[in-house]
Amino acid sequence: MKSSTMQGARILATGSSVPDSYINNHKISEMVDTSDEWIVTRTGIKERRLLTGTNQSIIDLAVLAAIRALNKASMNPLKIDLIILATSSPNDLFGSASQLQAKIGAYKAVAFDLTAACSGFVLGIVTASQFIQNGTYQNILVVGADVLSKWTDWSDRSTCILFGDGAGAAIVQACSIKDNGILGFQLNTDGTQYNKLSIAYKEEMYPHPTLQLFQGSFKYITMNGKEVYKFAVSKVPSSILECLKLLNISTNDIDWLLLHQANERILNAVADKLSIHSSKLISNLSQYGNTSAASIPLALDEALAENKIKKDDIIVISGFGAGLTWGTVIIKW
Repeated sequence: MKSSTMQGARILATGSSVPDSYINNHKISEMVDTSDEWIVTRTGIKERRLLTGTNQSIIDLAVLAAIRALNKASMNPLKIDLIILATSSPNDLFGSASQLQAKIGAYKAVAFDLTAACSGFVLGIVTASQFIQNGTYQNILVVGADVLSKWTDWSDRSTCILFGDGAGAAIVQACSIKDNGILGFQLNTDGTQYNKLSIAYKEEMYPHPTLQLFQGSFKYITMNGKEVYKFAVSKVPSSILECLKLLNISTNDIDWLLLHQANERILNAVADKLSIHSSKLISNLSQYGNTSAASIPLALDEALAENKIKKDDIIVISGFGAGLTWGTVIIKW
């Protein structure tokens, strides 16, 4: 039932999950022509987690992250009204959010997938906040999860050094307007640049003999690294500044800058453009690599576990990636 009364929204609790298996730079250097020094210098990544085993899927990671968030909030899953699963690597092309709903026992929740790659968690939080702030729902579970190792060409040294698997979850809850924690957002898409980072569908050479219907399959991740870098260091600072201006917040008021964990050079370049000291950057990139939609909630959950983030801290969160999409959400903790 939709209420006519506007209300606030805040992140109540977070959780995260990563696979036990990992691959470091030395192992990758045995597979392709690269080295630990080369990878660390250009990306900041030292290792990444991989989901291995025939009976494991993205759902296993998403479920564990969700349960951890629910436990921190001491919340019964039946209290969840909506589940948003931000992913670009579902284990079912029709969507995986319904599996997550069933596995955690959130049987009263509506569930759907949101596909926006590395911007997925930001869009998920923004979507959740809109449902809550207009009074539609009270408790929303947002999960960012990806297993891009399944879509990586491990013979392509330009991409296999980057991606890892993981999941992060956040429970967004309704609150009074005065306690509102989702202060504002700014979102963008440039579809003309979609081919700079994609997992493309490719038709087979020959049609079905009877139907004359061309069928095919999805291929591996392809990326134009130079163009993606230029896109990120150009568009992300502009997005953040626009969002801050709308809220009348100065860069000096920012306590933490949490960017999609894509590349250490990108993180530092964005911080430099905003004149934000590196000590305010939240980063766990070296341990996990680029986990796509999982990277922001995973880093957020770890920062909270380390007691870095305090009450009333202003956190600027920005995601950017395939689409090309990018966006910012500003949170008061």
